[in-house]
Amino acid sequence: MPTVLHLIKSADAALARTVIEQHVDAGDRVTVALLPGGAAPALPPGVTLRRVGSDLSYTQLLDLIFQADQVLTW
Repeated sequence: MPTVLHLIKSADAALARTVIEQHVDAGDRVTVALLPGGAAPALPPGVTLRRVGSDLSYTQLLDLIFQADQVLTW
């Protein structure tokens, strides 16, 4: 099962939500990292939400980036 990391910095995450749903439907393991200034979309069940600066350090974010099979930025 591929792992997909979505980095969201935009205040408008509508398109991101659509793509995240497609990844979940495909059976991918999905993590969303919310960067400062980003708005968290309503996420489907099974998606992990991490907030940079709150529960995720930049060092941990870098680890997630290198562990992911695919990284998308919004």
